[in-house]
Amino acid sequence: MEHSSINPQEVKKFTELANEWWKPNGKFKTLHKFNPSRLDFIIRNIKLNYSISDNIKQRPLEGLSILDIGCGGGLLCEPLSRLGANVTGIDASKQNIEAASIHAKNNNLNINYIHTTVEELDIKGSFDIILNMEVVEHVNNQKVFIKRSCELLNKNGLIFIATLNKTLFSLIFAKYTAEYILNFLPRGTHDWNKFLTPEEVYSFLIQNNCEVIESVGINFNPLLNSWNESKSMKANFIVTGKKN
Repeated sequence: MEHSSINPQEVKKFTELANEWWKPNGKFKTLHKFNPSRLDFIIRNIKLNYSISDNIKQRPLEGLSILDIGCGGGLLCEPLSRLGANVTGIDASKQNIEAASIHAKNNNLNINYIHTTVEELDIKGSFDIILNMEVVEHVNNQKVFIKRSCELLNKNGLIFIATLNKTLFSLIFAKYTAEYILNFLPRGTHDWNKFLTPEEVYSFLIQNNCEVIESVGINFNPLLNSWNESKSMKANFIVTGKKN
C-alpha cells in the first residue's frame, strides 16, 4: 500500500501475542503495571483541556470521542470507555481486534473496534482525542503515521504520543536490560533504531499544526516496583499535542 506506515513483521509479532493482552502476569505484565501512570497523565490533560471538574466522578469523559491507534487488546480503550468516552480502537492485527472485542463484550463495554490502519481508516468525522501509545516505534513511516493521526483530530483536540527516547540509556536499559535480563518485555519487542527523541516528536506535531502542551517521562522505580511520572525523559516519555 502506497505511503503505508505498516510494518508487516511488527504486525506479525504482536499478532502472535494476541492471547496475552489481558494476562496480568503474562507477556504484557509490564504494560499492565505501566498503564495506571499513562492513564493518569492522559486523563489529567483531557480534564484540563476540556475544563472538566474533578467533582464529576462517574463519567467525566461523557461526550468526548477517542481514537486509540494501535489499540492492541484494549488496555487503554476499556478504562476510558468506563469513564464515559465514546471510544474507537483500531489495530493492524485482526487477532488483536478479536481479543479486544471479546474482552470488551465480556465486560459489557460498548467499544468500536475496527481491524484497519490509520491510513485506511474509513470513518466519518474526526476525534477529540487521539492516542498513539507505544506504537510509533513499531511503524515504518513515522512522519506519515503522525501526519494522518493529526488529520483525524478535531480543532483544539489532544493527541498523545508515547514512545522511547533514542538515547544510549534507552538502548542499554529499555531495550537490552528490559528484554533480555529483566524479561519486562518479550525479546525482540523493540528496534532501537526506530526510537525517537522528544524533539523529533515535537517537530512532527508542529509540522501538523499541533502545539506541544506537556511532556513527561515514565520511569520504573525498582524499590517500589512501580512506574511513575518523571522529569527525566531519557527512556520512556509521553507528549501531549493540541490541534490549532
